[in-house]
Amino acid sequence: MFKHEKMLFHPVEIERPNPQYAALLHEQLGGGNGELKAAMQYMSQSFRIKDPEIRDLFMDIAAEELSHMEMVGQTICLLNGHNVDAGKVPAGEIQTHVQLGLNPGLINASGYSWTADYVTVTGDLCADLLSNIASEQRAKVVYEYLYRQIDDKKVRETIDFLLNREEAHNAMFREAFNKVQSTGSNRDFGTTKAARMYFSLSEPSPKDADFAKKDVGPVKFQ
Repeated sequence: MFKHEKMLFHPVEIERPNPQYAALLHEQLGGGNGELKAAMQYMSQSFRIKDPEIRDLFMDIAAEELSHMEMVGQTICLLNGHNVDAGKVPAGEIQTHVQLGLNPGLINASGYSWTADYVTVTGDLCADLLSNIASEQRAKVVYEYLYRQIDDKKVRETIDFLLNREEAHNAMFREAFNKVQSTGSNRDFGTTKAARMYFSLSEPSPKDADFAKKDVGPVKFQ
């Protein structure tokens, strides 16, 4: 069961309208690494999880991603201003000005519609957790790109908050993976000699690198 509390997870403000930036911000509303994708992915994955603690973690983060989606949508509304004017969006997504009456759409920065193809669900907890860790990292990168392209201090505060929450989710998923890393596909496969064979196929290799030695083991990055 879900309920909507009539308050944002974090205050959303802007210094001035900026429709062009609103178009860019759509990437985190309906893009492949956006908030809707994250919410739907984690919720969908949770249905088959048997560990009640990890299932709750997935659902809690999914619910928070929906609140992030609300924050992004509200920021887009403020940035779009009050006048429909496609001329203010010379590049990128213009649908909000010509089709949606300034309402944020479930589209990315190029105007392509959100799709369930963005969502990764395997039914294997290890694989899904690794996918989620990567998803949070990619979302963090997109927010970093967005942060660099706006000088509005209020918008930057919102993006900074969201970026830090992605890092928090990443840490929580990593902790969950540590708990189950010897289960599922990590337990059922990769147990033969072939799973412990490593090859140095880049020649010449650095002389002091572990993988340049005759007895090759897993690569270690410093």
